[in-house]
Amino acid sequence: MTVRTVVFSHGKDGDPWGSKIVAMAEVARAEGYHVESVDYRGIDDPQARVHKLMEFAKQFSTPVLVGSSLGGHVATAAAHFITPKGLFLLAPAFYMPGFEQHTPRPPACPISIVHGWQDDIVPVENSLRYAREYQVTLQVINADHRMLQHIPWIVAYFNVFLQRLT
Repeated sequence: MTVRTVVFSHGKDGDPWGSKIVAMAEVARAEGYHVESVDYRGIDDPQARVHKLMEFAKQFSTPVLVGSSLGGHVATAAAHFITPKGLFLLAPAFYMPGFEQHTPRPPACPISIVHGWQDDIVPVENSLRYAREYQVTLQVINADHRMLQHIPWIVAYFNVFLQRLT
């Protein structure tokens, strides 16, 4: 039997077991997934984070990748080498000034993005553009970048996403 795995990638200043990750991990476990979270603390270079995720994910067969902010960019970039079952992104750091050309194309798997209308770190327009260009699912909620007040919405969207993958 293949072990289904979810691998989380936190944001630039986040930690591997922040509030959103803990809440989504509960949902994943309830759906029968094994959960892991990569620790990127102390690694500022996005490309070094991509390499760390690629090395880490080698041990899993078609994991579901979940990324928040810079972790969303990292998960999407690494997905081209990992072949994930799905990609769930929270306010992914796409099309950031000076790095627009580094925004990764989507991998060939189901993708869902959740972004906040009041995000002052990664503009919601960036996810709107990505969703429009690549026809990926986008849920926009009344939240800021951290989305902490809206964890129940995120968990609900994540649960639906996981159920659609099975």
